Amino acid sequence: MKRIGTSLCVLLAAMSIGSTAVAQGAAPWGEVHPDAEIVTAPVEVDGRVLFNVRGVTSFPAEARAAAIAARIERYASDPTADAGVVQVIDSTTHTAINIGDKVLMTLFDADARVEQTEREDLAIANSERISEAISDYRRERTPEVLRKHAVEAVAAMLALALLVALAIWLTRRLHVLLAKRLRSRINDLEIQSFEIVRAERIWAALRAGVSALRFLAILAASVTCLDFVLGGFPWTRGFARKLTDVLVRPLKIMGEALVAYFPDLVFLVVLALVVRFVLRLIRLFFDAVARGEVSMEDFETEWAWPTYKIVRVVVVTFAVIVAYPYIPGSDSDAFKGISLLVGVIVSLGSSSAIANLVAGLMITYRRAFKLGDRVMIGDITGDVTDIHAQVTHLRTLKNEEVTIANSQILNGHVVNYSSLADENGLIVHSKVGIGYETPWRQVEAMLLIAVARTPGLLAVPRPFVLYGELGDFCVSYEINAYCNDAHAMQRLHAQLQRSILDVFNEYGVQIMTPNYEADPLQPKVVDKERWYAAPAVCEPTGDAIAK
Repeated sequence: MKRIGTSLCVLLAAMSIGSTAVAQGAAPWGEVHPDAEIVTAPVEVDGRVLFNVRGVTSFPAEARAAAIAARIERYASDPTADAGVVQVIDSTTHTAINIGDKVLMTLFDADARVEQTEREDLAIANSERISEAISDYRRERTPEVLRKHAVEAVAAMLALALLVALAIWLTRRLHVLLAKRLRSRINDLEIQSFEIVRAERIWAALRAGVSALRFLAILAASVTCLDFVLGGFPWTRGFARKLTDVLVRPLKIMGEALVAYFPDLVFLVVLALVVRFVLRLIRLFFDAVARGEVSMEDFETEWAWPTYKIVRVVVVTFAVIVAYPYIPGSDSDAFKGISLLVGVIVSLGSSSAIANLVAGLMITYRRAFKLGDRVMIGDITGDVTDIHAQVTHLRTLKNEEVTIANSQILNGHVVNYSSLADENGLIVHSKVGIGYETPWRQVEAMLLIAVARTPGLLAVPRPFVLYGELGDFCVSYEINAYCNDAHAMQRLHAQLQRSILDVFNEYGVQIMTPNYEADPLQPKVVDKERWYAAPAVCEPTGDAIAK
């Protein structure tokens, strides 16, 4: 140990001489920048910083400070050592601080230059701090002082529990008071008919603010109590100081950063408010367009919301571009790396999403269909219930919901039954095969009678009959009639089939489709007397309904 101490003294003395030579203009041993920062470390005893010391490459400041603190604690714990006999022994190259013949630390001119004072004055100040630290070390470990701190710690914990209970009770009472006094008075914040903030959100913000204040109060009280309890005992005082630094340092850093970025944050807040207000105005405008209150030439009302979404994306993108330089940390490498990573992930994973998005816009502006239309997409027939940027929802005739990607719709074909139904009418048709022995004029007349007996089919435009092929055994006839309700198409087709069966049975004409092998002895028709054979129920005729 003595050899190590002697070597250290020689090394520090050489460092001091070298530093003196540099100060006098002599060439140093190594090239050192004149503005190089000198690293120091604190000497701590029972969590209290006595002073700072510097080090050298082979004996860093942290190691030197720890060695000095260990000697002071070892001598303080020795009851035979007299704390009042701290001696300062001065020499030409260094100054030693001893207790008896035991060296606590050695100071050199380089140490004094760090503190910008004389070596003798620094030695005296350090010796006084060491003597005081030894006295405090011994006093704070006496039974009387420890019992006092224990009683104070228990009282502090009880006070903390009482304060937490009081904070919870007060916030509950404050919630009740706010509910009675303010909730009924809080109205929606709006400009004429333009709603900015709903009353529910204002009330939720008030409750959240009260809860946040309660949390901060409890957190501050807990940290204060913990610091007091741990700081009262010498063994935990250092941990209490570190714990306080851990909790306070982030707040300090955030506070300093907030002050530094405050002008930028003000700009971002103002920009966000302006963008929000502009988006609300744009939404109000397109809402009026969707309701038909505002009309534009060659602009369909169903285009209002898709166009609003496009304009919203453009406005938000422009706002992000403007705000990017003012975002805290936007110029850091980490922020740029995260932005690059997000861009790569989005570009790799959104190819199909972008294809569906573009397809959704093209479908909307091509007016292929709109909400409520009866359409057939591929082999799926149903009503359009919802149109999103990525997919379109259909409700089939069997009340099934089908989701179809917009890119699939764009690449296929769409049959829209509703687009022309109101203006030109939708044709409902049915085919029958009648033998050659039945005059075609009679068949046409019977088919037209069947149309007339089918409620929902239009008399104008007039229904008409088309002729198919002249088959081996029968002639193919197709009756065509108009309706103006695409959603009733299947029902009208079924009703038309029933009317055709009734009319042909009534006139004794046999329908020979789908297959025919030979002429039967009797025509394959149903006598009128058997039209309502059990369990069929007789339906009232038009005359009966009129009566």
